[in-house]
Amino acid sequence: MNCWLIKTEPSTWSWDDQKKNKTTSWDGVRNYQASNNLKAMKIGDLCFFYHSVTGKSIVGIVQVIRTYYPDSTDETGRFGMVDVGYVKELAKPVSLETLKADLRLSNMALIRQSRLSVMPISSEEWKIILEYSV
Repeated sequence: MNCWLIKTEPSTWSWDDQKKNKTTSWDGVRNYQASNNLKAMKIGDLCFFYHSVTGKSIVGIVQVIRTYYPDSTDETGRFGMVDVGYVKELAKPVSLETLKADLRLSNMALIRQSRLSVMPISSEEWKIILEYSV
């Protein structure tokens, strides 16, 4: 199983939306590197759900429930999406400030490539982040 981080602007799709609807199609990704990360996702992979722009924190966990397929919002037909389902809310959000302050996370894609919307998370990074969420 692989681990990921997916970013969303709360004004577009928030954690509250995810909790209420349980599942969603993760569409609208138009960066090739992020798209390649979507293509690499497998059913059962876990993803941190990250609020970008406002909040800037990891707030929950979702799971990939459908692998990569064409994105219905892409008129060019170049990009795809996956479906994710609600797993759980973190007991305490983990802020970007907290992540940046931990030197063990300095190579994390969120720190090095802040504009990337879908990124891999190593198992070690996953464990460290979960420690902050309790």
